[in-house]
Formats: sequence, structure tokens, C-alpha cells
Amino acid sequence: MNVGTDTAQYSQQQFIHLVRLAWELRLRGLGAAVELKVKKEPVLLVPRSSAALRVMAVSRKGMWFFTWGRGEGQRVRALAEDAAERVWEVAQ
Repeated sequence: MNVGTDTAQYSQQQFIHLVRLAWELRLRGLGAAVELKVKKEPVLLVPRSSAALRVMAVSRKGMWFFTWGRGEGQRVRALAEDAAERVWEVAQ
């Protein structure tokens, strides 16, 4: 097992989920940008009046989630039909 390759594949999956979410938010009239820092996990930055909402894509027990905090109410399954709507509501 190549840990570097596994990490790269995980990061690529994170990126793909975040880009899909960014596109869905764009269709709702909300811009967003994917931040790709070296040696950091990708994050979706959603502008709002205070600080930008930082959304991450994480995999837990084989399921992908979008998360913007640590609480139960601060995540949604990445493939849920209402995922973009939930993030859009938080960004308002």
C-alpha cells in the first residue's frame, strides 16, 4: 500500500465532491471557490457577510459528508439531494 497515493486519491475525491457542491451553489446564485493549499485538505470557501464559510468533504465509514463545523447539525451527506440547499442556508 502506498500511503502517498492513497492520500492523493482521497484528496482528489474531496476535490471532486467540493467542485460538484460549488457548481450546485452557483446554480442557486451563490459563488464559491475551492482552496487547494499544498499539504492541506481542499476546502470550499463560500462568501458571506461575516467570514467565509469553510466547507470540507470528509469520508466516514464509507460515506462522504460535507461539514462546516464539528456539531451534528453542521454536516450533510455529500450525495444527499438537499446538500447544496443546506450549505446555501448556512451561508445566508
